[in-house]
Amino acid sequence: MSSIGARACKGVRVSAQPLAKSNRDSLASARRSTARRLSLMPYIFVTPAVLCLVAFGVLPIAVAAIVSLTNLDISGLAHYGNIHFVGLANYRTLFGDSVFWESLRNTALFVVIGVPSILVSSLTVAIALNRSQSRFFRALRVFYFFPAITAIVAISLIWGYLYNTQFGLLNYLLSLVGAGPVQWLSDPVIAKFSVALVAIWRASGLDIVIFLAALQAIPREYYEAASIDGAGEWRKIFDITVPLLKFAIFFVTVTTLINWMQFFDEPYVLTQGGPVHATTSVSLYIFQQGFSFNQFGFASAASIVLFAIIAFITTAQLRVRMRSEERNA
Repeated sequence: MSSIGARACKGVRVSAQPLAKSNRDSLASARRSTARRLSLMPYIFVTPAVLCLVAFGVLPIAVAAIVSLTNLDISGLAHYGNIHFVGLANYRTLFGDSVFWESLRNTALFVVIGVPSILVSSLTVAIALNRSQSRFFRALRVFYFFPAITAIVAISLIWGYLYNTQFGLLNYLLSLVGAGPVQWLSDPVIAKFSVALVAIWRASGLDIVIFLAALQAIPREYYEAASIDGAGEWRKIFDITVPLLKFAIFFVTVTTLINWMQFFDEPYVLTQGGPVHATTSVSLYIFQQGFSFNQFGFASAASIVLFAIIAFITTAQLRVRMRSEERNA
């Protein structure tokens, strides 16, 4: 009887061994399957953003590069047989166009005026607004952000009335002190600064919000320790605030520079590029060539040149930033 029980137990142990091995194999397979799914999850989440980038970023640039090598115009849209390959002829014509070079100089002037002005003014206002959390200062934050969310058409109407030579508020205020009327949008030189002023006023609100978010991330303990050491307000700003805002300042500088190199809205709605191309930016020049003169191939060549300039300057900024971080590491 005991020998029969021993043989039965031995049979159970023998049959249990392949069962345990099968369980281990299935568990390992399940782990590998889970690992594969987890490794694919980042790509699944990134895929929609990559598809949008390709569809609305890379693909339009590629199409513009191809169109820039053709003579595509309004007749080409009607029938593909009217489209002909012209090689680099559009680029040669572009670089020989004095209006293009003038628009490029205007854009450079707008960048020189606008980027430092927005950077300094928005940082200054953000530091001032961050000094208090009262309701009044919170209301001021909303007030400064209003221009960024206001429609450009409404802004053009308001500033158009302000700049009006005969009935504008600015010239009326000047008349109160005995000054003559100023041709705010008619003088080729003054018009550049008038258009830039509207753009600075409109664009500062968003950068103020960005700087405010960065300022509120700075621990208050740093300022308290500096106060104990006897540091004044200016010392705190230059030794604590500005160094800790390096990334925010870099981000605002890069994005603002890109936006101003594509400067379009204000000159289009206020002056249409006039007087005598004095406020024509490169983006407005591209718009006029493409949609006013229907020279889509020529406009595409100008857009590719603008893209190359922006890409070169942005890449240079990123490299300078990386080298600075490597030196500080």
